[in-house]
Amino acid sequence: MEYGLGQLVICLKGKEKGRLMCIVGADEKFIYLADGRERPLGRPKKKNPKHARLTGKSISNMFPLTDKTLRKILLSEV
Repeated sequence: MEYGLGQLVICLKGKEKGRLMCIVGADEKFIYLADGRERPLGRPKKKNPKHARLTGKSISNMFPLTDKTLRKILLSEV
């Protein structure tokens, strides 16, 4: 599965289980997720991609992004 910046995912494992988050970074082994509240853009959650499911929605046209706009976008997607 290909994970890219701005894609929305639902966490499947961990204390974030069931939450909608946005991919703000990726490397070979991990993706980095933020929600603008508990996980701000400056301190993203490092997560194994196996523990997140893509929703098929993306906000890649919204970059550069702030925590406030990310919160609004995620609330409107719920």
